[in-house]
Amino acid sequence: MRKYLVEFIGTFFLVFTIGMTVLAPGAGAMAPLAIGSILAVMIFAGGHVSGGHFNPAVTLGVWLRGKCATADVAPYLGAQGAAALLAALAVKTLKTGLITQAATLAGPLSPAVLPALLAEFLFTFALVWVVLNTATAKGTAGNSFYGFAIGFTVLAGAYAVGGVSGGAFNPAVALGLCAMGIVAWGSLWIYLVAGGAAGVAAAAAYKAVNGSD
Repeated sequence: MRKYLVEFIGTFFLVFTIGMTVLAPGAGAMAPLAIGSILAVMIFAGGHVSGGHFNPAVTLGVWLRGKCATADVAPYLGAQGAAALLAALAVKTLKTGLITQAATLAGPLSPAVLPALLAEFLFTFALVWVVLNTATAKGTAGNSFYGFAIGFTVLAGAYAVGGVSGGAFNPAVALGLCAMGIVAWGSLWIYLVAGGAAGVAAAAAYKAVNGSD
């Protein structure tokens, strides 16, 4: 239960920070810095207990890499999803009266869908790849930088492709964004598909490079 609580807390503050900095009046161009920072500090705070996933795509990649017990996968995903929904509720409570316009990418034939899928896949892959190589590899064992490496990956991704896909790189974050009205519910599948594919691809790439490490 300690691991699941840590996953809940870390995911909650990640999604809460995203909502509070993205929804007006938010942090504007500084929002990615706040988001990357909260992810980094939550990983430093909870990584020694749960691994500091806070992301279903990361959990999938770490499980495929062999560093997450099968029995923990469903509870991790449940804790992350519940935290995202509660964080969305907290944001909406604090920003009462705020009206948001959901960004719709849902139509399968929409010209915005393929760029969004590609953007989410690429930086979710980058995120899981960095997690695997800085937080689970023998060559980087015991390092003191993994939290910032992971947080800065999200920071870079938000600046690079946030305008294309919203820059979730995390199915739990996407769930929270939908609950807040930032992203249309019909677009959730984009983040689920891209996140799942990226987690699998990153784990395969890690094994190809690192072998049985």
